[in-house]
Amino acid sequence: MKKICQFAVFVTLTCSLRAAENSSSGDPATNLFQANWQSIAAHYQVPEWYRDAKFGIFIHWGVYSVPAYHDEWYPRWMYKGDAKSRGEVFDYHLKTYGSQDKFGYKDFIPKFKAEKWDPAAWAQLFKASGAQYVVPVAEHHDGFAMYDSTLSPWTAAKMGPKRDLIGELRRAILAEGLHFGLSSHRAEHWWFFSGGREFPSDVQNPRYAGLYGPAQSNRKDLNNPEGKAFLEDWLARCTELVDKYQPELVYFDVVGGWSPEFQPYLQRFVAHYYNQAARLSRGVVVNYKSGLMPANTGVLDFERDVSDQARTNCWQTDTSVGRKSWSYIQDEEFKSPKQLINEFVDVVSKNGNYLLNIGPRADGTIPEEPRQLLLAFGAWLKVNGEAIYGSRPAALAVEGTAKLPPKGPGKDRLETPYTAADFRFTQKDGVLYAIALDWQADGGWNIKSLAPDAGLLLNGPIRQVSLLGSTEKLEWKQTATGLEIHAPSGRPCDSAYTFKIEAKLKTTSNK
Repeated sequence: MKKICQFAVFVTLTCSLRAAENSSSGDPATNLFQANWQSIAAHYQVPEWYRDAKFGIFIHWGVYSVPAYHDEWYPRWMYKGDAKSRGEVFDYHLKTYGSQDKFGYKDFIPKFKAEKWDPAAWAQLFKASGAQYVVPVAEHHDGFAMYDSTLSPWTAAKMGPKRDLIGELRRAILAEGLHFGLSSHRAEHWWFFSGGREFPSDVQNPRYAGLYGPAQSNRKDLNNPEGKAFLEDWLARCTELVDKYQPELVYFDVVGGWSPEFQPYLQRFVAHYYNQAARLSRGVVVNYKSGLMPANTGVLDFERDVSDQARTNCWQTDTSVGRKSWSYIQDEEFKSPKQLINEFVDVVSKNGNYLLNIGPRADGTIPEEPRQLLLAFGAWLKVNGEAIYGSRPAALAVEGTAKLPPKGPGKDRLETPYTAADFRFTQKDGVLYAIALDWQADGGWNIKSLAPDAGLLLNGPIRQVSLLGSTEKLEWKQTATGLEIHAPSGRPCDSAYTFKIEAKLKTTSNK
């Protein structure tokens, strides 16, 4: 059978992109960013809205939410039978659904109905959580678009729910006054279904090439005609997303690094996106992983990881409420509100933003555990948001001896054993905020960095100290060993307690 070319539809939009890149040459504002990193770095600035926002919601929701087993990589593992790669998912699929040539990943699509989905209710929950921006996954590695794409029939608008899920959610998010972003994981689609080439499966059927894609075993070899077609298609899809849905943030996922052949296409996309934003007088963000883009061209993201020190440039942690998966699975283990909030405070103190992921069910409902975690965030931010929103790093970010888990992706699954001797600092409008990461009922706190002669945070004596969320007058004194604060009679919240300190501060400079 003649092989069906799955990328033929990219031509029209790619031509449109090239026309947009070359248009309006008489107006410098439309072509401020050229498609090279030097030009992009010279002109790009992280928008103030993003630096002020601090907290966003990430959403992994798709066809993989139907089997709801192991993690969002179910579509890869179901075609990988060797134990090294997750043979348990392969075996589970055989036992539960049958062989992969009879029931493949495509057969989950009709079961992905989103029949109970209420985008307005989602947006209201995100608003109640205190989040300022929302980033749904527009397309995961599985190649199924959650939006109304003109480049593929394998979309939620044409199959499954038969709704433009991204478009509907965008309208609901904007109606709540939140910022809207999108995530694309399309780059890994090049190799994601490669296991289906190794034994009889529907991945080998040309009828389904539009969903399963090239399914190449070599992740990084795109230096060939099929690779070029894939890269053109990737660029066309990303361009369609930003042109159609006007996101203020685009997040790129990377697994094991991108092929060098991606670089010119990525630079073309970033220049197009930033030029589009300049024409609209909007500030936008591209989140990238280490090694994908140079410094000062976007915002560096740490997946399930944090920085061990304050960073000059704004950065971001993305993590999930669950320890096992990004998407909904039936046996998820959820983190505690205390763990998440302490990690959030640590990130913000070090000049970072915090993107917290949830995984809705296939029917569009959000499970009770993540719902309660988001509401706990909202309750905490109602008390302590003054020290978070619009804040900037203080001259010192950290006091304390708690050790972070070993550095690397996945460290967030382990809870850092913070004590009442651990503090994180932020500052805003000439006020210092010292956030204690645990309560100290007996004897109160001593903040060593605020000793008169420490010279770390202050340029003068302390005038006043108060506890956010409490009307009780604090007993405090500045001694040679630090700022001593006696504990009030009650806690204003359930974790991470913020002391507002009025004094002359040391200056600091962060981007």
